[in-house]
Amino acid sequence: DSQRRLPARATNGSAGDLSRQGGGWDHVGVEGDVRAGRLVIPARELGWRFSRASGPGGQGVNTTDSRVELRWNPATSTALTADQRARVLDRLAHRLVDGELVVVASRHRAQLRNRADARVRLGQLVDQALRPVPSRRPTRATAGSQRRRLEAKARRAQRKQLRRPPSPE
Repeated sequence: DSQRRLPARATNGSAGDLSRQGGGWDHVGVEGDVRAGRLVIPARELGWRFSRASGPGGQGVNTTDSRVELRWNPATSTALTADQRARVLDRLAHRLVDGELVVVASRHRAQLRNRADARVRLGQLVDQALRPVPSRRPTRATAGSQRRRLEAKARRAQRKQLRRPPSPE
């Protein structure tokens, strides 16, 4: 018999089922912590989910769970101080889904490379959110730029004046 049967597998796991491989949450076998600048997010605070990715993959594209979804809840994280937590929640509010920061990686064909990519991107997001916003220094327009602006304004006014029909006087 030239046809091989693949074992049946679940594809829609829920967050509460940690033992499923197909699409469920997997907290076992996740490599290390996430670095965000000097901050280190412990691996135990990360939630992983795997599913089938679209795109390249050859024969394995429909059978391997290479798409990675990494979730982290900054509100309950032990890695953040109160000030850092407030800053992250404020700056990343548009990215939070049910209070969790979600990073999806499916750029690579291999799940391990997508895991690494997701961890790096999460670290970059958090590092960017923790950086202080530089204060704006008020500046003044230079004398030359003011003069050029007024000359251009005068030229436009002159051009519009010449477009008007002659007065009856």
